[in-house]
Amino acid sequence: MKLIIIGGGFGGLKLARELSNKEGFEITLIDRFNHHQFQPLFYQVATSGLDASNISFPLRKIFHKSKNVHIRVAEVQQVLTAENKIITSIGEFDYDALVIATGAGSNFFGNQNLIDHALPMKSSTEALQLRYRLLQNFEKALSIKDEKELQQYMNIVIVGAGPTGVELSGAIADMRRFVLPKDYPELAFSTMKIYLLEGSGKTLAAMSEKSSADSEAYLKKLGVTVMTNTIVKDYDGEKVTLQNGETIETATVIWAAGVKGNVLAGIEKDLIARGNRIKTDRHSLVQGLSNVYAIGDVSYMEEPAYPNGHPQLSPVAIQQGGLLAKNLQLQQNGKPMKDFSYVDKGTMATVGRNLAVVDLSKPKLHFKGFIAWMIWMGIHLMLTLGVKNRFFIFLNWLYNYLTYDQNLRLIFMEPEK
Repeated sequence: MKLIIIGGGFGGLKLARELSNKEGFEITLIDRFNHHQFQPLFYQVATSGLDASNISFPLRKIFHKSKNVHIRVAEVQQVLTAENKIITSIGEFDYDALVIATGAGSNFFGNQNLIDHALPMKSSTEALQLRYRLLQNFEKALSIKDEKELQQYMNIVIVGAGPTGVELSGAIADMRRFVLPKDYPELAFSTMKIYLLEGSGKTLAAMSEKSSADSEAYLKKLGVTVMTNTIVKDYDGEKVTLQNGETIETATVIWAAGVKGNVLAGIEKDLIARGNRIKTDRHSLVQGLSNVYAIGDVSYMEEPAYPNGHPQLSPVAIQQGGLLAKNLQLQQNGKPMKDFSYVDKGTMATVGRNLAVVDLSKPKLHFKGFIAWMIWMGIHLMLTLGVKNRFFIFLNWLYNYLTYDQNLRLIFMEPEK
Protein backbone atom coordinates (compact mmCIF):
# COMPACT_ATOMS: atom_id res chain seq x y z
CA MET A 1 0.00 0.00 0.00
CA LYS A 2 1.33 3.40 -1.04
CA LEU A 3 0.25 5.46 1.98
CA ILE A 4 0.53 9.25 2.21
CA ILE A 5 0.16 10.95 5.60
CA ILE A 6 -0.30 14.72 5.55
CA GLY A 7 0.76 16.22 8.87
CA GLY A 8 3.45 15.29 11.39
CA GLY A 9 1.50 16.21 14.50
CA PHE A 10 0.42 13.80 17.23
CA GLY A 11 -1.95 11.75 15.03
CA GLY A 12 0.11 11.56 11.85
CA LEU A 13 3.29 10.81 13.75
CA LYS A 14 1.65 8.04 15.79
CA LEU A 15 0.33 6.41 12.61
CA ALA A 16 3.70 6.59 10.83
CA ARG A 17 5.58 5.19 13.82
CA GLU A 18 3.15 2.29 14.24
CA LEU A 19 3.53 1.33 10.56
CA SER A 20 7.29 1.91 10.43
CA ASN A 21 9.07 -1.18 9.05
CA LYS A 22 5.75 -3.02 8.67
CA GLU A 23 5.59 -5.15 5.53
CA GLY A 24 3.15 -4.10 2.85
CA PHE A 25 3.38 -0.33 3.45
CA GLU A 26 5.34 2.38 1.65
CA ILE A 27 4.77 5.60 3.58
CA THR A 28 5.35 9.23 2.66
CA LEU A 29 4.92 11.69 5.55
CA ILE A 30 4.43 15.26 4.34
CA ASP A 31 4.58 18.33 6.57
CA ARG A 32 5.33 22.00 6.00
CA PHE A 33 7.84 21.82 8.87
CA ASN A 34 10.71 19.36 9.12
CA HIS A 35 9.99 18.76 12.80
CA HIS A 36 7.28 17.60 15.18
CA GLN A 37 6.11 20.34 17.56
CA PHE A 38 4.95 19.67 21.11
CA GLN A 39 2.01 22.07 21.15
CA PRO A 40 1.09 21.88 24.87
CA LEU A 41 4.30 23.77 25.71
CA PHE A 42 4.04 26.56 23.12
CA TYR A 43 3.00 28.96 25.88
CA GLN A 44 6.31 28.36 27.71
CA VAL A 45 8.23 29.27 24.55
CA ALA A 46 6.14 32.44 24.28
CA THR A 47 6.88 33.41 27.89
CA SER A 48 10.64 32.68 27.77
CA GLY A 49 10.48 29.52 29.87
CA LEU A 50 11.70 27.16 27.14
CA ASP A 51 13.57 27.40 23.87
CA ALA A 52 11.66 26.38 20.73
CA SER A 53 14.23 23.66 20.04
CA ASN A 54 13.37 22.02 23.39
CA ILE A 55 9.83 21.22 22.24
CA SER A 56 10.64 20.35 18.61
CA PHE A 57 12.06 17.12 17.23
CA PRO A 58 13.32 16.48 13.65
CA LEU A 59 10.98 14.16 11.78
CA ARG A 60 13.86 12.56 9.86
CA LYS A 61 15.64 11.67 13.12
CA ILE A 62 12.54 9.85 14.38
CA PHE A 63 12.67 7.55 11.34
CA HIS A 64 16.43 6.96 11.11
CA LYS A 65 15.91 3.21 11.45
CA SER A 66 12.83 3.04 9.26
CA LYS A 67 13.05 1.48 5.81
CA ASN A 68 9.57 2.41 4.59
CA VAL A 69 8.91 5.95 5.88
CA HIS A 70 9.99 8.86 3.68
CA ILE A 71 9.79 12.50 4.81
CA ARG A 72 8.93 15.36 2.48
CA VAL A 73 8.77 19.03 3.54
CA ALA A 74 6.12 20.72 1.43
CA GLU A 75 2.85 22.63 1.37
CA VAL A 76 -0.07 20.50 0.20
CA GLN A 77 -2.04 22.63 -2.24
CA GLN A 78 -4.85 20.33 -3.32
CA VAL A 79 -6.27 16.83 -2.93
CA LEU A 80 -7.61 15.17 -6.09
CA THR A 81 -9.60 12.29 -4.64
CA ALA A 82 -10.96 11.16 -8.02
CA GLU A 83 -7.40 10.72 -9.32
CA ASN A 84 -5.87 9.37 -6.08
CA LYS A 85 -3.20 12.05 -5.97
CA ILE A 86 -2.23 15.24 -4.19
CA ILE A 87 -0.60 18.37 -5.52
CA THR A 88 2.14 19.96 -3.38
CA SER A 89 4.68 22.75 -3.62
CA ILE A 90 7.31 20.18 -4.68
CA GLY A 91 5.22 18.19 -7.14
CA GLU A 92 2.47 15.58 -7.35
CA PHE A 93 2.18 12.37 -5.31
CA ASP A 94 0.02 9.33 -6.09
CA TYR A 95 -1.48 7.25 -3.30
CA ASP A 96 -3.38 4.06 -2.60
CA ALA A 97 -4.55 5.49 0.73
CA LEU A 98 -4.41 9.05 2.06
CA VAL A 99 -4.52 10.18 5.69
CA ILE A 100 -5.27 13.83 6.43
CA ALA A 101 -3.80 14.77 9.82
CA THR A 102 -3.39 18.49 9.28
CA GLY A 103 -4.60 19.56 12.72
CA ALA A 104 -6.28 22.87 13.44
CA GLY A 105 -5.43 26.55 13.30
CA SER A 106 -6.72 29.65 15.05
CA ASN A 107 -10.35 30.53 14.37
CA PHE A 108 -10.88 34.31 14.12
CA PHE A 109 -14.50 33.79 13.02
CA GLY A 110 -13.96 35.79 9.83
CA ASN A 111 -12.97 39.03 11.60
CA GLN A 112 -10.25 40.59 9.43
CA ASN A 113 -9.15 43.07 12.11
CA LEU A 114 -8.49 40.20 14.52
CA ILE A 115 -6.59 38.33 11.81
CA ASP A 116 -4.45 41.42 11.17
CA HIS A 117 -3.78 42.52 14.75
CA ALA A 118 -4.29 39.67 17.24
CA LEU A 119 -1.49 37.20 17.96
CA PRO A 120 -2.22 33.47 17.53
CA MET A 121 -0.08 30.69 18.98
CA LYS A 122 -0.48 27.51 16.94
CA SER A 123 3.16 26.89 15.98
CA SER A 124 6.67 27.35 17.37
CA THR A 125 7.12 30.27 14.98
CA GLU A 126 4.01 32.02 16.30
CA ALA A 127 5.11 31.35 19.90
CA LEU A 128 8.47 33.00 19.15
CA GLN A 129 6.70 35.95 17.51
CA LEU A 130 4.57 36.33 20.63
CA ARG A 131 7.68 36.26 22.83
CA TYR A 132 9.22 38.94 20.63
CA ARG A 133 6.11 41.14 20.82
CA LEU A 134 5.85 40.87 24.61
CA LEU A 135 9.49 41.81 25.18
CA GLN A 136 9.59 44.47 22.47
CA ASN A 137 6.53 46.19 23.95
CA PHE A 138 8.30 46.61 27.27
CA GLU A 139 11.35 48.01 25.49
CA LYS A 140 9.07 50.54 23.77
CA ALA A 141 7.32 51.36 27.03
CA LEU A 142 10.58 52.66 28.49
CA SER A 143 10.55 55.66 26.15
CA ILE A 144 6.82 56.47 26.25
CA LYS A 145 5.92 59.63 28.19
CA ASP A 146 2.16 59.76 27.58
CA GLU A 147 0.40 57.91 30.41
CA LYS A 148 -2.49 56.66 28.30
CA GLU A 149 -0.18 55.24 25.64
CA LEU A 150 2.07 53.74 28.31
CA GLN A 151 -0.88 51.93 29.90
CA GLN A 152 -1.78 50.58 26.47
CA TYR A 153 1.61 48.88 26.29
CA MET A 154 1.33 47.63 29.86
CA ASN A 155 -2.05 45.96 29.27
CA ILE A 156 -2.19 42.40 27.90
CA VAL A 157 -5.46 40.83 26.76
CA ILE A 158 -5.81 37.07 26.31
CA VAL A 159 -8.99 35.93 24.58
CA GLY A 160 -10.19 32.41 25.38
CA ALA A 161 -10.01 30.71 28.79
CA GLY A 162 -9.34 27.17 27.64
CA PRO A 163 -6.06 25.48 28.68
CA THR A 164 -3.95 27.69 26.38
CA GLY A 165 -5.46 30.94 27.63
CA VAL A 166 -5.32 29.91 31.29
CA GLU A 167 -1.72 28.70 31.06
CA LEU A 168 -0.59 31.83 29.21
CA SER A 169 -2.32 34.11 31.71
CA GLY A 170 -0.68 32.35 34.64
CA ALA A 171 2.77 32.35 33.02
CA ILE A 172 2.61 36.07 32.19
CA ALA A 173 1.38 36.79 35.72
CA ASP A 174 4.40 34.92 37.10
CA MET A 175 6.67 36.99 34.83
CA ARG A 176 5.07 40.17 36.14
CA ARG A 177 5.61 39.00 39.69
CA PHE A 178 9.14 37.58 39.60
CA VAL A 179 10.98 38.68 36.45
CA LEU A 180 9.84 41.84 34.72
CA PRO A 181 10.35 44.27 37.65
CA LYS A 182 14.03 43.22 37.72
CA ASP A 183 14.43 43.57 33.96
CA TYR A 184 12.62 46.89 33.73
CA PRO A 185 12.95 48.68 37.09
CA GLU A 186 11.94 51.96 35.42
CA LEU A 187 8.43 50.61 34.77
CA ALA A 188 5.71 50.38 37.43
CA PHE A 189 4.43 46.83 37.04
CA SER A 190 1.80 47.46 39.68
CA THR A 191 -0.06 49.18 36.83
CA MET A 192 0.34 46.24 34.42
CA LYS A 193 -3.00 44.55 33.81
CA ILE A 194 -3.60 41.05 32.44
CA TYR A 195 -7.12 40.42 31.15
CA LEU A 196 -8.47 36.95 30.40
CA LEU A 197 -11.69 37.15 28.39
CA GLU A 198 -13.99 34.15 27.99
CA GLY A 199 -17.26 33.95 26.07
CA SER A 200 -18.73 31.18 28.22
CA GLY A 201 -19.53 31.34 31.91
CA LYS A 202 -16.33 29.78 33.27
CA THR A 203 -12.66 29.08 32.69
CA LEU A 204 -11.59 25.62 31.47
CA ALA A 205 -15.14 24.91 30.36
CA ALA A 206 -14.26 21.41 29.09
CA MET A 207 -12.98 20.32 32.51
CA SER A 208 -14.84 19.62 35.75
CA GLU A 209 -16.66 22.26 37.78
CA LYS A 210 -13.98 21.95 40.46
CA SER A 211 -11.18 22.57 37.96
CA SER A 212 -13.00 25.56 36.51
CA ALA A 213 -13.56 27.08 39.95
CA ASP A 214 -10.01 26.32 41.15
CA SER A 215 -8.36 27.70 38.02
CA GLU A 216 -10.35 30.94 38.21
CA ALA A 217 -9.47 31.31 41.89
CA TYR A 218 -5.77 30.74 41.13
CA LEU A 219 -5.81 33.30 38.32
CA LYS A 220 -7.44 35.93 40.51
CA LYS A 221 -4.89 35.17 43.23
CA LEU A 222 -2.16 35.89 40.65
CA GLY A 223 -3.78 39.22 39.82
CA VAL A 224 -5.35 38.26 36.48
CA THR A 225 -8.61 40.03 35.67
CA VAL A 226 -10.94 37.20 34.60
CA MET A 227 -13.97 38.29 32.58
CA THR A 228 -16.40 35.46 31.74
CA ASN A 229 -19.50 35.82 29.56
CA THR A 230 -17.46 38.37 27.62
CA ILE A 231 -17.29 38.33 23.82
CA VAL A 232 -14.76 40.29 21.78
CA LYS A 233 -16.36 42.18 18.92
CA ASP A 234 -13.30 43.85 17.39
CA TYR A 235 -9.67 44.89 17.84
CA ASP A 236 -8.01 47.63 15.82
CA GLY A 237 -4.47 47.25 17.17
CA GLU A 238 -5.00 49.81 19.92
CA LYS A 239 -8.21 48.89 21.72
CA VAL A 240 -10.41 45.84 22.17
CA THR A 241 -14.12 46.43 21.70
CA LEU A 242 -16.42 44.07 23.58
CA GLN A 243 -19.90 43.06 22.49
CA ASN A 244 -21.40 45.08 25.36
CA GLY A 245 -19.69 48.23 24.06
CA GLU A 246 -16.91 48.41 26.64
CA THR A 247 -13.32 48.87 25.47
CA ILE A 248 -9.86 47.89 26.75
CA GLU A 249 -6.82 49.87 25.61
CA THR A 250 -4.02 47.45 24.73
CA ALA A 251 -1.17 46.94 22.29
CA THR A 252 -1.22 43.16 22.77
CA VAL A 253 -4.09 40.76 22.16
CA ILE A 254 -3.31 37.04 22.29
CA TRP A 255 -5.93 34.92 20.54
CA ALA A 256 -6.73 31.56 22.13
CA ALA A 257 -10.50 31.70 21.62
CA GLY A 258 -11.05 28.84 19.25
CA VAL A 259 -9.69 26.61 16.53
CA LYS A 260 -10.84 25.37 13.16
CA GLY A 261 -9.68 22.39 11.18
CA ASN A 262 -7.05 22.87 8.50
CA VAL A 263 -9.11 21.41 5.66
CA LEU A 264 -7.27 20.99 2.38
CA ALA A 265 -8.49 22.28 -0.96
CA GLY A 266 -10.25 19.52 -2.87
CA ILE A 267 -12.36 18.24 0.03
CA GLU A 268 -16.04 18.70 -0.89
CA LYS A 269 -17.97 21.26 1.17
CA ASP A 270 -20.70 18.77 2.08
CA LEU A 271 -18.03 16.76 3.92
CA ILE A 272 -17.22 19.67 6.25
CA ALA A 273 -18.83 19.74 9.70
CA ARG A 274 -18.98 22.41 12.39
CA GLY A 275 -15.55 23.75 13.27
CA ASN A 276 -14.30 23.18 9.72
CA ARG A 277 -13.71 19.49 10.39
CA ILE A 278 -13.98 16.60 7.94
CA LYS A 279 -16.79 14.10 8.53
CA THR A 280 -15.59 10.53 9.03
CA ASP A 281 -17.02 7.20 10.07
CA ARG A 282 -15.85 5.20 13.10
CA HIS A 283 -12.87 3.90 11.08
CA SER A 284 -11.68 7.49 10.40
CA LEU A 285 -12.68 7.00 6.75
CA VAL A 286 -13.94 10.21 5.16
CA GLN A 287 -17.63 9.81 4.37
CA GLY A 288 -18.30 8.91 0.74
CA LEU A 289 -14.66 8.06 -0.03
CA SER A 290 -13.05 4.64 -0.05
CA ASN A 291 -9.39 5.40 0.62
CA VAL A 292 -9.14 8.83 2.30
CA TYR A 293 -8.97 9.07 6.10
CA ALA A 294 -8.90 11.99 8.55
CA ILE A 295 -7.63 11.87 12.13
CA GLY A 296 -7.00 14.31 14.96
CA ASP A 297 -8.23 17.90 15.20
CA VAL A 298 -9.29 18.03 11.53
CA SER A 299 -11.54 14.99 11.94
CA TYR A 300 -15.21 15.06 12.93
CA MET A 301 -16.31 11.63 14.15
CA GLU A 302 -19.48 10.88 16.09
CA GLU A 303 -19.78 8.01 18.54
CA PRO A 304 -22.43 7.35 21.23
CA ALA A 305 -20.34 8.94 23.98
CA TYR A 306 -19.46 11.93 21.77
CA PRO A 307 -22.50 12.73 19.59
CA ASN A 308 -21.06 16.15 18.71
CA GLY A 309 -17.58 14.94 17.84
CA HIS A 310 -14.50 14.46 19.98
CA PRO A 311 -12.64 17.23 21.83
CA GLN A 312 -9.72 18.60 19.82
CA LEU A 313 -7.04 17.22 22.13
CA SER A 314 -3.77 15.39 21.47
CA PRO A 315 -4.90 12.11 23.15
CA VAL A 316 -7.74 11.83 20.62
CA ALA A 317 -5.31 12.23 17.71
CA ILE A 318 -2.87 9.73 19.21
CA GLN A 319 -5.57 7.11 19.80
CA GLN A 320 -7.04 7.59 16.33
CA GLY A 321 -3.60 7.28 14.74
CA GLY A 322 -2.89 4.11 16.71
CA LEU A 323 -6.17 2.43 15.79
CA LEU A 324 -5.92 3.45 12.13
CA ALA A 325 -2.50 1.78 11.96
CA LYS A 326 -4.05 -1.45 13.23
CA ASN A 327 -7.06 -1.12 10.92
CA LEU A 328 -4.92 -0.60 7.82
CA GLN A 329 -3.01 -3.77 8.70
CA LEU A 330 -6.31 -5.63 9.19
CA GLN A 331 -7.47 -4.34 5.82
CA GLN A 332 -4.27 -5.58 4.19
CA ASN A 333 -4.97 -9.02 5.64
CA GLY A 334 -8.59 -9.02 4.44
CA LYS A 335 -10.03 -8.66 7.94
CA PRO A 336 -12.73 -6.21 9.09
CA MET A 337 -11.73 -2.93 10.70
CA LYS A 338 -12.52 -2.05 14.31
CA ASP A 339 -14.61 0.94 15.37
CA PHE A 340 -12.91 3.79 17.21
CA SER A 341 -13.93 4.59 20.78
CA TYR A 342 -12.14 7.38 22.60
CA VAL A 343 -10.79 6.50 26.03
CA ASP A 344 -10.67 9.68 28.10
CA LYS A 345 -7.87 9.26 30.62
CA GLY A 346 -8.24 12.79 31.98
CA THR A 347 -7.38 16.42 31.36
CA MET A 348 -5.10 18.93 33.04
CA ALA A 349 -3.91 22.51 32.97
CA THR A 350 -1.26 24.47 34.83
CA VAL A 351 -2.00 27.97 36.07
CA GLY A 352 1.31 29.10 37.50
CA ARG A 353 4.10 28.24 39.90
CA ASN A 354 2.92 25.34 42.13
CA LEU A 355 -0.61 25.76 40.74
CA ALA A 356 -2.43 23.34 38.43
CA VAL A 357 -5.64 21.33 38.10
CA VAL A 358 -5.95 17.69 37.05
CA ASP A 359 -9.09 15.65 36.33
CA LEU A 360 -8.65 11.87 36.07
CA SER A 361 -11.43 9.81 34.50
CA LYS A 362 -10.81 6.35 35.95
CA PRO A 363 -10.76 6.51 38.89
CA LYS A 364 -12.63 9.79 38.89
CA LEU A 365 -10.31 12.04 40.85
CA HIS A 366 -9.57 15.75 41.03
CA PHE A 367 -6.23 17.21 42.06
CA LYS A 368 -5.20 20.81 42.51
CA GLY A 369 -2.27 22.86 43.69
CA PHE A 370 1.27 21.54 44.03
CA ILE A 371 0.50 17.82 43.57
CA ALA A 372 -1.46 18.59 40.37
CA TRP A 373 1.44 20.74 39.19
CA MET A 374 3.86 17.81 39.70
CA ILE A 375 1.51 15.44 37.83
CA TRP A 376 1.25 17.96 34.99
CA MET A 377 5.04 18.26 34.70
CA GLY A 378 5.59 14.50 34.83
CA ILE A 379 3.03 13.76 32.11
CA HIS A 380 4.36 16.48 29.81
CA LEU A 381 7.95 15.34 30.25
CA MET A 382 6.94 11.77 29.44
CA LEU A 383 5.09 12.81 26.27
CA THR A 384 7.93 14.96 24.92
CA LEU A 385 9.98 13.31 22.15
CA GLY A 386 13.69 12.72 22.66
CA VAL A 387 15.86 12.16 25.74
CA LYS A 388 17.78 15.39 25.05
CA ASN A 389 14.58 17.44 24.88
CA ARG A 390 13.31 15.95 28.13
CA PHE A 391 16.64 16.68 29.81
CA PHE A 392 16.74 20.32 28.72
CA ILE A 393 13.08 20.91 29.57
CA PHE A 394 13.62 19.47 33.05
CA LEU A 395 16.82 21.52 33.46
CA ASN A 396 15.01 24.72 32.47
CA TRP A 397 12.11 23.98 34.79
CA LEU A 398 14.51 23.27 37.67
CA TYR A 399 16.45 26.47 36.99
CA ASN A 400 13.26 28.52 36.76
CA TYR A 401 11.91 27.02 39.97
CA LEU A 402 15.06 27.57 42.03
CA THR A 403 15.88 31.06 40.72
CA TYR A 404 12.38 32.44 40.10
CA ASP A 405 13.74 33.46 36.72
CA GLN A 406 13.87 32.51 33.02
CA ASN A 407 17.03 32.92 31.00
CA LEU A 408 15.54 33.01 27.50
CA ARG A 409 14.28 36.59 27.27
CA LEU A 410 16.03 37.17 23.96
CA ILE A 411 14.91 39.40 21.09
CA PHE A 412 16.35 37.94 17.88
CA MET A 413 14.04 39.55 15.36
CA GLU A 414 14.78 42.89 13.76
CA PRO A 415 13.18 45.71 15.79
CA GLU A 416 10.06 47.22 14.25
CA LYS A 417 10.61 50.55 12.49
